[in-house]
Amino acid sequence: MVGIGAVILVFFVIIILLILISCIKIVPQAHAYVLERLGAYYETWNVGLHFKVPVIDRVARRVNLKEQVVDFPPQPVITKDNVTMQIDSIVFFQITDAKLFTYGVENPIMAIENLTATTLRNIIGDMELDQTLTSRETINTKMRSQLDVATDPWGIKVTRVELKNITPPQPIREAMEKQMKAERERREAILRAEGEKKSAILVAEGQKESKILQAEADKQAMILNAEAQREKMIQEAEGRSQAIRKVQEANADGIRLIKEAGADNAVLTIKSFEALEKVADGKSTKLIVPSDIAGLAGLATSLAAAVKEPAEK
Repeated sequence: MVGIGAVILVFFVIIILLILISCIKIVPQAHAYVLERLGAYYETWNVGLHFKVPVIDRVARRVNLKEQVVDFPPQPVITKDNVTMQIDSIVFFQITDAKLFTYGVENPIMAIENLTATTLRNIIGDMELDQTLTSRETINTKMRSQLDVATDPWGIKVTRVELKNITPPQPIREAMEKQMKAERERREAILRAEGEKKSAILVAEGQKESKILQAEADKQAMILNAEAQREKMIQEAEGRSQAIRKVQEANADGIRLIKEAGADNAVLTIKSFEALEKVADGKSTKLIVPSDIAGLAGLATSLAAAVKEPAEK
């Protein structure tokens, strides 16, 4: 009997130890436990070691406080111009209050999904197709703001909303593809025309620069030719001047030598006639004869007679 009593005691001790161990709870990082006592909310356990009263206390919910991502399936929405599209969205949210999350709504994820679908329909219903396709950021901002306000009583904070895909109907996609193709062809034609325009401008500018340079070269050549001709004329003038100077110097030397030799008036008269003969020998049509030409003629006759008499003797 003693052995059976000891076994039963040991069994109860083990049971008590297991119960006490099960009442020890360790809450990990980024988590929170909602504790109920006798079926009513008692407190929220945060990170650390906690104890609960056996049978009386119960962990109602273990809440993950990390930011979570939910990818919802495509939802049919109708735009303002009556185009039905399929849009799927992604919602990023974080639980900020474990108590409100536990007791605020029965199924928070389903609630967020339905709320996202209705909010998306309301926003897209006020926009046309083209505006919907080009206003993703605006739609995301409006949805995040409205969802954040709506989920605040549930202890949920919506941090970000993204439209994953926007799928218009097949005829709309085909029309958009044709429109994009036409737009690309138009841009290509514009770029080609601008390229040809720039090419023509560059060619014209090149020809203009070439003509300007040619004109400058011709101008410089004319200037150099004019300077060369001027230098040549100056040299020719200087040459003629020096020749005249030499002739005058030679005449002056001849006259000086005649004077030094003691030539009389007869010799000078003869030299005058020789000079007159040289003047008349040219192509001049007029000849100016000195007024004392008769005296010079008489002197010439006397000289001729004087030369003849010695010859006859």
